[in-house]
Amino acid sequence: MSKTYRKKENKQEADGHEPVRRDSEWPILTQKTGLKTRLIGLARQLKRGMGRLLEQDCLLCAANSADSLLCGDCAAELRRLDEMRCPRCAVPTSFGEICGRCLAKPPHYDATLAAYHYDFPVDKLVQSFKYGHRLALGAYFGRQLAALGRNIVADIIIPLPLHPLRLRKRGFNQALELARPVGAALGLPIDMTSCTRTRNTPAQAHLDWRDRVKNIRGAFHCSTDCTGKRVILVDDVMTSGASLDECARTLKLHGAAEITLLVVARAIPKPM
Repeated sequence: MSKTYRKKENKQEADGHEPVRRDSEWPILTQKTGLKTRLIGLARQLKRGMGRLLEQDCLLCAANSADSLLCGDCAAELRRLDEMRCPRCAVPTSFGEICGRCLAKPPHYDATLAAYHYDFPVDKLVQSFKYGHRLALGAYFGRQLAALGRNIVADIIIPLPLHPLRLRKRGFNQALELARPVGAALGLPIDMTSCTRTRNTPAQAHLDWRDRVKNIRGAFHCSTDCTGKRVILVDDVMTSGASLDECARTLKLHGAAEITLLVVARAIPKPM
């Protein structure tokens, strides 16, 4: 450093100003000067600050839920299905045996896994997701399904298809939004094209069990050879199971070897 530059720097320090540095005197990240450590510290502070800015209220009780849609207490209180349930359709049974309905008329699917009972407040959350376009709930429930189905052995995931007219009206397929986290967690492909809904049937919600079966008959079409494939069929709610069973029937006709239903909630039908 020249004498002239040193005198200028000393004068700046005496005046209380930061001395002007030449480009060669500024530290760079490849030097062990501590700048990298300081930058990492600043990044962590920024992340904590952003986390506080992005904190939200629980959708159910409005308490602070940090970065989750539901606080821990509300999430823990969502009613899970009983352990003793039919392995085929997931309705409660005394000892976990196959229920009378599945014995009398076996469904075309082989097993059902459901995360919750379809009652309050799960029903309101599902309706908010599907009809209120709260897509974040799809990701939340999808993660629950991924955890529930972590031990399923399968080759492919198929979200229950919507008819194109209903898809256009709603703007998204709720089953597909639920399937995305499942596919990512299990490392399985999601097939969105092989199975389609060819009939725009009336909504099932206001039909009784027998009318639902008639209403949905022949509503699906499969364009792919599914021979030997083990399929996870995903949907939001299973009520009578008529839509899921008809889709499973179509897939079995095209060679599917095994079909496991994976749904967010199971509405428990009245006893026969």
